[in-house]
Amino acid sequence: MTAYSELAGHFGRIAALSNAVGILQWDSDVMMPKGAAETRAESMALLHVLRHGMVTEPRIGDWLARAEDDATLGAWEKANLREIRRIWTVETALPAALVEASSKAVSACEMRWRQARADSDFAGLLPFLSEVLNLQRQIGQAKGEKLGLPAYDALLNDYEPGSSAARIDALFDDLAAFLPGFTREVMEVQSRRPALEPLEGPFPAETQRALGLRLMAALGYDFERGRLDISTHPFCGGADNDVRITTRYDEDDFTKALMGVLHETGHALYEQGRPQAYLNQPVGAARGMSVHESQSLLMEMQACRSRAFLAFATPLMRGAFAGSGPAWDSEAMWRRYTRVEPGFIRVDADEVTYPAHIILRYRLEKALIADAMPLAELPAAWNEGMAGLLGVAVPNDRLGCLQDIHWPSGGWGYFPTYSLGAMTAAQLFDAACRAEPGILPGIGRGDFAPLVGWLRANIHGKGSLLSTDALLTEATGRPLDASVFKAHLRRRYLEEI
Repeated sequence: MTAYSELAGHFGRIAALSNAVGILQWDSDVMMPKGAAETRAESMALLHVLRHGMVTEPRIGDWLARAEDDATLGAWEKANLREIRRIWTVETALPAALVEASSKAVSACEMRWRQARADSDFAGLLPFLSEVLNLQRQIGQAKGEKLGLPAYDALLNDYEPGSSAARIDALFDDLAAFLPGFTREVMEVQSRRPALEPLEGPFPAETQRALGLRLMAALGYDFERGRLDISTHPFCGGADNDVRITTRYDEDDFTKALMGVLHETGHALYEQGRPQAYLNQPVGAARGMSVHESQSLLMEMQACRSRAFLAFATPLMRGAFAGSGPAWDSEAMWRRYTRVEPGFIRVDADEVTYPAHIILRYRLEKALIADAMPLAELPAAWNEGMAGLLGVAVPNDRLGCLQDIHWPSGGWGYFPTYSLGAMTAAQLFDAACRAEPGILPGIGRGDFAPLVGWLRANIHGKGSLLSTDALLTEATGRPLDASVFKAHLRRRYLEEI
């Protein structure tokens, strides 16, 4: 047996364990009774410790040294070694006790967050979130020492390998300077249009679900390898070849859940399109979270809020809910789905104001990891930031700093990938439509095969073969360029009127 085959077999077993963790996590978020929380937390902590032990197995260093000298390996195998070494280097920075403590703290905090969010009770969450934050600082410091990075960059590296706060600061400062004036210009244009007639509900959850399933199928989701459920916070999770998505329904407004389903379907298509030959290897994993977010935002924002898609989908919406009148016209639906209006909730934000939500969270989590701001001051800092960036007054913490699960679940360093993903989505969709002229006409017929085919060839099927910059450059001809995103916004909101 070669050193490479030993490594591949070992990481295949790690993938199997990770798949089990993924399904248990999905169950915790979707179906688990509250009374099982403590027992589940113990089980999850043990599995995380077992996985950590396998990833930090002492033999891996020897296997890597020998495998990296093997001249017979191909490009995929060499890339797999690169990814294994990156993972091993990061994981060996963490003692098992810290991994276990973090897993337990996250499980407890996630469960408490659900109640705290419902009750708008930040004070009740504070001790639980304080423990998670304390452990995330320790994790960031430990990884940073091993990687030669500041603590925040080390946490960011888990979601966006190779990126840094300095690079993100430049991109986000550019957006923060552009968006306020652009938003005012768009809202001025919108104010001159006739008012939209309201869509009259109620919209039963089961009918919303059926419509969501119909459109998931149009996008190309494989129901033999996934399912749609309900959760407090929409997400895509599960395991290899078992890619599950969730949403939440509002029976007074079907439009939010529907776009949420299409967003998560974009994530799921990426997972379902990863290279089967390397599915249980690090090289077969998705290439970082900005690319993952680009896939969800490409489907939701670039494709499914286009006039072409809404010309196809509006008759389906109208038929599902027996709608009639001008409010159910496809042009009215396009105006509804492209309406810009600053609000409190990130997941409901329009395409123009969404980056402000991310910039705020990014700046706050950087300050918290650096211990530059006490966690108890988070609600006040959040509300001040929302007023400054979006001009809205947050009425309570449920609509403010308690709305997202990311920090309670240990996802520190994740938030910036959303807006990096939006910029990446614009660049990929632009390149795809230039390369394949049939994409937009296909979307207008509900045929996503040309678009998904291009994504399979250029993104999904590449896994982690290339770095993020190399993947984007190969697919679009250039590294990430915010000007493409800005051009898309100008075209959609100021020219296509």
